[in-house]
Amino acid sequence: MVALTDISKTYNDGGTLAVDRVSFSVEKGELFGLIGPDGAGKTSIFRVLTTLLLPDGGSATVNGLDVVKDYKAIRSQVGYMPGKFSLYQDLSVEENLNFFATIFGTTIAENYDLIKEIYVQIEPFKTRRAGKLSGGMKQKLALCCALIHRPTVLFLDEPTTGVDTVSRKEFWEMLKRLKQQGITILVSTPYMDEATLCERIALIQKGRIMSIDTPANITKRYPEKLYAIKAENMSKLLHDLRQYEAIKSCNAFGEYHHIAFKDDSDGESEKLLGYLETKGHQNLEIQPTTPTIEDCFIDLMEGN
Repeated sequence: MVALTDISKTYNDGGTLAVDRVSFSVEKGELFGLIGPDGAGKTSIFRVLTTLLLPDGGSATVNGLDVVKDYKAIRSQVGYMPGKFSLYQDLSVEENLNFFATIFGTTIAENYDLIKEIYVQIEPFKTRRAGKLSGGMKQKLALCCALIHRPTVLFLDEPTTGVDTVSRKEFWEMLKRLKQQGITILVSTPYMDEATLCERIALIQKGRIMSIDTPANITKRYPEKLYAIKAENMSKLLHDLRQYEAIKSCNAFGEYHHIAFKDDSDGESEKLLGYLETKGHQNLEIQPTTPTIEDCFIDLMEGN
């Protein structure tokens, strides 16, 4: 359905390598996530796949069509929701939908069954200007406009950035329902917790793919036993942990710090607690924990 082979893209006359020989494929009907921080190359890859950007090297196809040679045919078959809200802010909700439907030679009524569950949430505001909508409502309107021509492949570039937690959850529920209708969905996000909502993910950093697999398989491959540790003074704890020679990695994760030992032999946890007590730490707690996608991402980054 979607395939890239050694795609590269450089900006600023060769000064900035945004995409560095990226290769992956997405099957029909799959919900695939491109996971990485800002500047990792996610948007550049999506712009190549939606024919908005010419690659400097490699090849890519969507529905078997080449992104360079067959760009007109691809544009009629894909939906694209960019990271920044890009609809006409001075037009109403209904006017925006009608405009995009006309562009693709269709009508709201013709494909209403596809957008119905989303549109009913914004229909009470159909006469309101798009620029006056809340972040969550803008998100839903942009998704409706991306779906109005019934695309076979949907590209969503950081769709939940800046959106509240409830709207984020609602959005992913909408994606699951769209997938059930046979639409192939590619979504990019910097939020590591959203990776587990995808069937497969590609972890990307500095334009390179570090790992591609299911979220479960990626976390299973975490190389060390991981521990969660906390104390009263978490800032001082982080500093002291990083000074302890037996620790291989130490990173802050919410109310805990996640650590891995260089040599996880018997008694290492007790030795660490003894060391931290000499540093004056109170209410120490340490326990084994399951690695997250973020743990795996950091480990892969440090390994590169």
